[in-house]
Amino acid sequence: MSKDPEYGTGDATFQAAGGEAGIRRLVDTFYDIMGREEKYRRIWDWHPEDKEVSRDKLSRFLCAWMGGPRRFSEKYGPISIPSAHAHLGVTEVERDMWLACMEEALRLQDYPEPLVEYLLRDLAVPADLILQVGERRQG
Repeated sequence: MSKDPEYGTGDATFQAAGGEAGIRRLVDTFYDIMGREEKYRRIWDWHPEDKEVSRDKLSRFLCAWMGGPRRFSEKYGPISIPSAHAHLGVTEVERDMWLACMEEALRLQDYPEPLVEYLLRDLAVPADLILQVGERRQG
């Protein structure tokens, strides 16, 4: 009888997501959905025209965030997710769009349901921090 890995412990999440290649597939799926679905147009348009840098940054961030190698800081240096998005003025609408798009992308991966649920719950944390910065900017 196998036991589910304890996501969030060591590199269990990173490994369950397929390592760097699996995370890149997730990110590519995420951006592909965002680019083709009109309901995500607002957040798509916030990204630079060449989405490759955005794809690379998110892949590298998620790699470390899931307990893998710190690829983002290796290439781009330290990051504060809320500060990096402060100029956007994120509201609940955009936060919810981002999370909904990510949920669609996650559900298209070959991930076990407990991993999908774990990631959705944990990704809401940085999304809420970005929202707080956006609300202060607007307030």
